[in-house]
Amino acid sequence: MAPGAPRVALVTGAASGMGQLASWRLAAGDAAVAALDVDAEGLARTARRAPNIMPITCDVTDADAVERAVAEVVDRLGPIDRVMNAAAIAPTGRLLDQPVEQITRVMEVNYFGLVNVTKATMPAMVERGHGELVQFASLAGWLPSQTFGAYSATKFAVVCFTETLAHETAGSGVRVCAVCPPVVDTPLLEQIGPNGPKRFDEMPRITPEEVLDAIEVALERGQLFAFPGRGTRTLVRLRRFIPSVVWRQIDAMEAGSARPTLLPPRSR
Repeated sequence: MAPGAPRVALVTGAASGMGQLASWRLAAGDAAVAALDVDAEGLARTARRAPNIMPITCDVTDADAVERAVAEVVDRLGPIDRVMNAAAIAPTGRLLDQPVEQITRVMEVNYFGLVNVTKATMPAMVERGHGELVQFASLAGWLPSQTFGAYSATKFAVVCFTETLAHETAGSGVRVCAVCPPVVDTPLLEQIGPNGPKRFDEMPRITPEEVLDAIEVALERGQLFAFPGRGTRTLVRLRRFIPSVVWRQIDAMEAGSARPTLLPPRSR
């Protein structure tokens, strides 16, 4: 195990996508990994990769279930050194067309699920003066767009929550990072469906490995935000300083009169 590497890690959304890959990478680094998800079958596939992955079926929207899962992890594996909140869903559609129940569900999983896990794990790390908290936000948490309104709202909330928490716990010894990638080539994209942005399939994507690499760099440098993908940070700045220009391009893309060139080019 490399010096400073986490000995015990907890990863949510571990049955597929970014959470699964993060679990495998941590396990390959000799960490004991608690892999959490509601998908027991997917968790079994994750756990088959390495004997040091412990699958725990858990709904992160259930605060009591999260507390029980964390207690089990600490009891069986020891104090948690790193938490990676990757659980997320991404149903899309125009806000006025989406049922309230669907919008609420996205917030429950993507934001309140993350809050539940953070609240169940962060105090102990702060008390020990050691640990790492990684929150999976998104470029969508800085850059809203049509049909992604519900999803973007959750990621805006994650960005705000994480930034505030980082300042409240500054000097505690716990490193906090929110990773904000553009479109990532993971199974989450399968949820976009026909209600997503027009020409979404033409939008460039980055690899999950690029996201995980960016997280490690940000943690090592003590950076609060990680912006993987070429041009991602520039888009955040454009959104902040000249939002009208960004919205014109997004509107043109949605109308089908422009190609999806706003997002960063595909990394090579």
